[in-house]
Amino acid sequence: MKVAEVKFPQRRPVSTLRGEHPHQGGSRPPPMRVAVLSSGGKDSAAAWWWAMCRGWTVEALVTVTITGEDSPMFQVPSTHVVERQAALAGVPWVNVSTSGEVPRDIEVLEQALSQLNIDGFVSGALRSDYQKARLERMAERLGVVSWTPLWHQSGHDHVKGMVEQGFEIMITGVSAEGLTDAWLGRILTPESFEELAQLAAKHRFYVEGEGGEYETLVVGGPHMNGRLEVKGTTHWDGVRGHYAVH
Repeated sequence: MKVAEVKFPQRRPVSTLRGEHPHQGGSRPPPMRVAVLSSGGKDSAAAWWWAMCRGWTVEALVTVTITGEDSPMFQVPSTHVVERQAALAGVPWVNVSTSGEVPRDIEVLEQALSQLNIDGFVSGALRSDYQKARLERMAERLGVVSWTPLWHQSGHDHVKGMVEQGFEIMITGVSAEGLTDAWLGRILTPESFEELAQLAAKHRFYVEGEGGEYETLVVGGPHMNGRLEVKGTTHWDGVRGHYAVH
């Protein structure tokens, strides 16, 4: 496991971690302190922005880097770019590496989160009961809260709303009928999202990519101070492909 060399304060008592902040003289409780589980993609960005809009303090972006070929839990392509997203936002980045095998994948994440001074963590889980349940069980073991603000939102409205709010969402991986290499490295606009939605309806895949039909990287948006300039190489085998960000 590799963890970024970032110094954090001592952990608070479990009662405080669970949000039981003492009130003194009627003063307002301090804001929640959270980690954001981030792959660098659109769902992570939406969850991150949700926490910021609530006035919460984002203590760190935490990324699980998969060294194997696949993972049933975490995104694989371009996760190293989260370090640059964190730098733009002025937030510490914590990176843990795992082959992706179960249950080791959640164990290394749990170990990393246990070192942080947080009330809970926020993730971009949208439809996967498997993912949500594993995160909630981990939260219980840590004595913190797992927030999934996107849970069961309309996939169409979710992505369309992000594009309209200024999130620059780049397609970095495709693996669904109807999605060709022409989508790789492409940033969604209102027009291209409607094109994507039409393809999703025609070929019967999730327009938000929840079934792994495509992967994304957010290169700009209201949650970051500035914009990422990225270059990459397209890899395509005739059926699926990815955009390897340098």
